[in-house]
Parts: sequence; C-alpha cells; structure tokens
Amino acid sequence: MRMWHSLAVALGLLLPVACGDSSSYNDATQTTPVSATVNFRLQEVIGSAAGLIGPMDLQAPLNDSRLFIAERPGRICIVQNGALLPAPFLDISSRVSTGGEAGLLSFAFDPQFSTNGFVYVHFIEPTGNANGDIVVERYQVSSNSNLLDVSSVQPVIRIQHRDFSNHYGGRVAFGPDDMLYLSTGDGGGGGDTLMNGQNTLTHLGKLLRLDVSALPYTIPPDNPTWGAAQPSEIWAIGLRNPFRYAFDTPTQRLYIADVGQGAREEIDVVAAGASGINYGWNITEGTLCPAGPCPPPGLTAPVYDYDHGGGRCAIIGGYIYRGAAIPALEGQYLFSDLCTGFIRSLSLQNNVATVSEAPIVNVGNPLSFGQDGFGEIYVLTADNRVLKIVSP
Repeated sequence: MRMWHSLAVALGLLLPVACGDSSSYNDATQTTPVSATVNFRLQEVIGSAAGLIGPMDLQAPLNDSRLFIAERPGRICIVQNGALLPAPFLDISSRVSTGGEAGLLSFAFDPQFSTNGFVYVHFIEPTGNANGDIVVERYQVSSNSNLLDVSSVQPVIRIQHRDFSNHYGGRVAFGPDDMLYLSTGDGGGGGDTLMNGQNTLTHLGKLLRLDVSALPYTIPPDNPTWGAAQPSEIWAIGLRNPFRYAFDTPTQRLYIADVGQGAREEIDVVAAGASGINYGWNITEGTLCPAGPCPPPGLTAPVYDYDHGGGRCAIIGGYIYRGAAIPALEGQYLFSDLCTGFIRSLSLQNNVATVSEAPIVNVGNPLSFGQDGFGEIYVLTADNRVLKIVSP
C-alpha cells in the first residue's frame, strides 16, 4: 500500500493507495508528450505566515473582489483588499472530520447568490466510527455580507462513506445548466475494493447532478436511468477519486481530473450536457486496461493521461482560463501534480490534446486550484500559501 510519507501529516489527501504490479496492464495509448511551453509567473497573495491552515478551495461570486478560501479543518476565510480577515465567513470545524483524506473539501456560490445569498458547503462529517460521511449543506449569508448565518443551515445530501478514510472525491459546483454537481470517490481502499465505481446502486465513484432550486432537492428528469424505471442522482459513473472537475461555459465542456492508482493520472473531457458517461474505473485506469480489449467498448477514454515517472503521483485539476490578465492562456485548462508541482496547460482541437508546461514555474506541493470572481486562477499549497497565476 502506497502512502504519502511527509505529506501525510500536512494533508493525507489524494495520493493513490496502490497495490499490485502495473506491468500486467494492456497499455493501449501512449501518454501525450509535453510539446510546448506556456509562460506565466506566480504571485504570492497569501504567505505561509498569514495563518491559513490547509487551504482547500478558493471561490468568489461573479465580479466580487473578495477571495473566499476553505480550510481543511472546517473554516471558510475571506481575503479582502489583500488582507485575511480575522473573522471567518463560516466556522463548522467542530463538525468536520480531518482523518485520512477528510476535511472541508469545497464550496459553491449559488448562481443567484446576489439575490438569494445561498452557499453550498461540502465536507466530511464524523459518524461515530473511524471515518465519515460525505455531506453537502446550504447556508445563507447574514446581514453582514462577510458572515454566513449558521442558523440558516439546510441539509442537501449525505452519502455514507464508512469503510475507508480515503477517496472521498470530490467537489461541489454548479454547471452551466444551474444544476448542482457533486463528484465522489469510490469509497477507498486499493483497486476499488468495494467495487463501487461500476455499481449504479451506490453514489460512490460517481458524478451526481441535483436540482436544488428548492430543498429538499429533486432529481432532474433528464438524468440517466441506469436501467431503472426512474432517473437517479447519478450523472456519470466509473470514477476513482475525482478530486476536482470544472465546467467551461463558453465551450460547454466538462473537465474531470481523476486521481489514478499505481500507474496513470487522467483528464476526461466531455460535453457538459453528456449524461450516462462511464469513465471506466475500475475496468480501466487512464488508458490502461487490466484485461483486453483496450479500450473496452462503451467506456469513455481520457483525452490525456500521464504516468508516475519522475516522482509524479496524483493529478490536481484546475480550471479553464477565462480571465483577462493573460490573453495567451485563454481557453487553456491548467492542472498540476501533488508531488512534483509542475503547472501544465491542456488545449483541445478536434478532441486532440496539446499539453504545454511552464518551464520555470513550480508550486511545490499543490493542494488545489481556485478561481476568483473575474476568472483569474490561483494555486493553494501544502505550506499554506495562495499563489496567483499572473502575466510573465
């Protein structure tokens, strides 16, 4: 079983738990080479001494100059006018499990936040055993725009995850259709021990899609049925640990960075409205297939994957750049690797990936990417820094 070594203390998140010899795989597709360079630099917005603890997500409402930063122990903080405010936007640390890969993992502002003030918070809550459940709740902003009203909390969904303390997923976010999406890990262990990735009777190892225009949520009628008489919450299956995904509204695409096991890290790209997708885990890992044929019929292969050579270990998915500060990055998907800290960009033409790398940029150990209210992109690091991607 492969663990994180020094990073386990800092986070205990994402690194594949791998067993077995990957040489038995049928390697059907070679990894797309890094064929070009991309130029930008990193500007430190928040340094290690500022007091953030395990920054996991950064978001902001559209055209809002504030930065909202989720900390793994259970707080959402605000950076305003370049300073970290002393009072958190939300503090639910007493309810958040941080064992293994758990914590406050993500949050999302409602598409109508400017009028309804709703924020959706995604975290792992203790359940009385060693692990915790995946929970999404809705809060509403108080009369103080820098403070959520804890008494306004409304449950959205709870997913049992009690067998292992890894592979929670995941991210909560709204799609271009204003539906709420949630990605979940396969439940943990190595090799999908629980066989959840292909099991449509569980919400683990999936991408879920919910209509939260009113609570309790409803299942959108155009969700897939998966052989049942009625549609379910499940939008797509076959995911291992899809820690981050991102929608790109201009192209109506969905990008998923799915953390691999012992051999491959992958990026999946499909039309945002494509339902019923099977991304392959645990039949496939990236472009590798434990048994032929490869790729198996009916599965959606990644547009890009890479191996674990050179110390690479776990993909950290980011965003498609839609800011105004770096025109050369327009439309490119940015991502990194937990253990090597490169920043690469991926662009698609006729569904063929071109991958570039910033040759002099390294973020150390990135935990997540973030996006502000103007489309600019940030990197959150294991040493508690927030770095902004800026023009060279």
